[in-house]
Amino acid sequence: MSEKEFIIRKPDDWHLHLRDGEMLASVIQHSAANFERAIIMPNLVPPVVTTDDAIAYKDRINQVIPPGMSFQPLMTLYLTEATKTSDIKQGVDLGVVTALKLYPAGATTNSENGVKEFGNVYSILEFMAEVDIPLLIHGEVTDPEIDIFDREAVFIERVLDPLRKRIPELRIVMEHITTKDAVDYVIQGGPNIAATVTTHHLIINRNAYLAGGIRPHYYCLPVAKRETHRMALRSAVCSGNEKFFLGTDSAPHLDGAKENACGCAGIYTSVNTLSCLAHVFEDENALDKLEGFVSVHGPSFYKQK
Repeated sequence: MSEKEFIIRKPDDWHLHLRDGEMLASVIQHSAANFERAIIMPNLVPPVVTTDDAIAYKDRINQVIPPGMSFQPLMTLYLTEATKTSDIKQGVDLGVVTALKLYPAGATTNSENGVKEFGNVYSILEFMAEVDIPLLIHGEVTDPEIDIFDREAVFIERVLDPLRKRIPELRIVMEHITTKDAVDYVIQGGPNIAATVTTHHLIINRNAYLAGGIRPHYYCLPVAKRETHRMALRSAVCSGNEKFFLGTDSAPHLDGAKENACGCAGIYTSVNTLSCLAHVFEDENALDKLEGFVSVHGPSFYKQK
């Protein structure tokens, strides 16, 4: 092996948007080439809310995986206030459903069907704790009175911490964290909470899309925050802490949907994530921690081989 080679086991992506139809067929090759498996987000139109929906979507994904590529889609259900525990059990028993995703209603792309009153889903979450299936959370409040840069920190205080105190057995992934507040909370939170971190939140801060003009291709939700938060994320993932693992949140959109007076949130990173992460970890003198972040910590928390 030459000094320029760096060999790791094939990574996983624990937060991925593949979309559907023609876009799915266009983007699947990048994820299949770079990742062994991925947690597939359910916020399609209409969303993946039942086990039957997940089976049908998984079939559509498998049909367009390029020949010769090994890629396993791990399916999730979109949690709603009408989700049935019997359907969750069916999905788990069939080995189809890996996790459920909680979107606060209106928090991000295609989240209109998300949870409005968290009290209405506590019985579902208690059942999930009983069958040991993880809850994946988009951790932002949607109260219009809360500044967009504060919505993650407020979510931790108002929603996440009370939820975890009520159902401490529930395994939770706080997805695509963006703040030092979230880093600190996850580190101090015991064994049943972990977090995904995206490639782009390790590389950009809010200047990237606001300074010198609006750059819509750097706009995502949660929005990138100030530099102190970015550095906290880099410190967390490069420390080797097993509570943090890669979830790209790679989110493809057509150019017209991004370059728009009301552009869509999402950054498409599946195509270049691994090379970008190698730069990040090398800059932090932590290349020896890269494999853990992309290939080891996620399967450990999800109890996947």
